[in-house]
Order: sequence, then structure tokens, then C-alpha cells
Amino acid sequence: MTLATDEATGPAPARVTARRLPRRSWRKLLPERLIQLILLVCSAVTIATTVGIVSILVFEAILFFQEVSVVEFLTGTRWTPLFASKHFGVLPLLTGTVLTSVLAMLVALPLGLLSAIYLSEYAPDPVRRVLKPVLEVLAGIPTVVYGYFALLFVTPLLRKVWEDIAIFNALSASLVMGIMILPMISSLSEDAMRAVPRSLRDGAYALGATKLEVATRVVTPAALSGIAAAFILAMSRAIGETMVVTIAAGQNPNFTLNPFVPVETMTAYIVQVSLGDTPTGTLEYKTIFAVGLSLFIITLGMNLLSQLVVRRFREVYQ
Repeated sequence: MTLATDEATGPAPARVTARRLPRRSWRKLLPERLIQLILLVCSAVTIATTVGIVSILVFEAILFFQEVSVVEFLTGTRWTPLFASKHFGVLPLLTGTVLTSVLAMLVALPLGLLSAIYLSEYAPDPVRRVLKPVLEVLAGIPTVVYGYFALLFVTPLLRKVWEDIAIFNALSASLVMGIMILPMISSLSEDAMRAVPRSLRDGAYALGATKLEVATRVVTPAALSGIAAAFILAMSRAIGETMVVTIAAGQNPNFTLNPFVPVETMTAYIVQVSLGDTPTGTLEYKTIFAVGLSLFIITLGMNLLSQLVVRRFREVYQ
């Protein structure tokens, strides 16, 4: 091949004929295509399942609201769809759900955050490797066990302190539910704290800060987005809990914020109607879809809020 030269501009670029790269044989390409297809099918099944669940909830809820006013459903203070005198106000179920969830978070938030601070900043590595798995064992205990633990152990202890507390009450269910969701807050918050760069801690120590000041004024604010997301996800978990409140809180839809009396949550009502005594297709049967759709909207809003908090307060470190 001859290169044309020019004294002013130098050698001209050579013309090279492009050659095609060798193609991989179909035998090597087939496994990758097959794996890609399997992953696509798995993703499609997940999406289709979500769409199917939401579609059923919306369709059945529309049939319910064709017979019951939306205003009555959202503002009524009596919920008696299984009685002769039927009322369809969802506020008693909503207040029961909010009451048990808030009380559970009052237990889980401080304990979870303090345990996360200890595991992240104070515990030596051998101690942390033992304590964290032991703490996460709480998440593996069946919720029905938690329910009977609240009914048969926690409630008798509470009745020794407050004699007027009912056998089925919101307080015992909330206390046990707070212990149940504690590992979620502790584990997620501890992971967020350990993701904070070591340089921030070293800088604070160089300025004379104590370990407590570093943990509370440096590490915790830096990991705020992860901690807030853990709190909101744990709240969603508490709102959607079923067996603990069904067994320990009772099935009496009271429009009250008194934790000493029986209450009924949204999930507990769904369990009550789903036992098989309610005929399929009746108005009473359709109430579970209206309540389920309301519960779905609440938990979806909590999850969207957690994502918004993470994006809003996320700290990026180099």
C-alpha cells in the first residue's frame, strides 16, 4: 500500500479497507438469548401480577361504590356491613389502623434508631456480627406467634397495671407490632449510617468531637435520607400487618383513639369477611375490595413518600 506524501501537510492518511468482525456462533449466542428471555418473562410476571391485583381491586370497588356513596364511605363513623342495620363508614377501621400503627412506631422508632447507632458507631466488629443477625431473627418469627404472644403474655401484664383494660385491646397489639418491625428500622438505618464516609467521622474527631457528638450530629444527619426511608417503610409494614391486630386487637370497629378498648383495623376486617361466612357477590363481600383499595392507596402513598424523601435528602459523597 502506497502512502501519498505532501511536504506542506505531511503524509496523507492511508486507506484501509474495513473488515467485518467475526460473528459469534449461534451456539455461543443461544444461552445469552435464553437467559435474557427468562429474565424478561420474570419481569413481565411481576408487572402482570401487580396490574392484575390492582385491576381486581378497582373493578370490585367500583361495583361497591355503585351501591354505596363515596361520601358515606369516607365520612361515616359507623361500620356495620354485617349487621341488619348496615352502615358503611370506613372511619372506625381507619382510626383503628392509624392508632395501632402510630403506637407501634412510638415503640419501634426510638429502639430501632438507638440500636442502629450502637451497631454502627459503638459495637466492635465481633459484637456487631453477632448482634445484628440475632436482632434480625425477630423478622423471621411468624406474625401469628406475635399475635398470640400479645394476647396471652402482654395483655395479662398490662391488666396488672390497668385493670380496666379489655382483653382485646389496641395497646398490646401495638407494643408487640412495634417489636416486630424493629429489625426493619434497625437494619436499614444501620446500613445507611455505615454508608457515611469515614472521612466525616475523622474530621469531626479531629475537631474534638466526642463519639456521641459524632454519632448524633454528624453520622445521623448525613444518613437522614436512609433513616427516613426506613421509618416510612416500617410504617407501611405496620399499616399492612394482619395477624397481630386480628388476634390481639379484636374485631370491634370502634371510632375511638382509646388504646385500652377493642378496635378493628382494615386488615382485620378483610380477614373477618374472608373466613367464608359471607356469600360471594353480595354487598358485604364487596366491602373487602373497597377496604383493600383504601389500604392499597395508603401504603402506596407511604412508599412514594419514602422515595421522595430519599431523593430530596440524599447526600452524595466523593
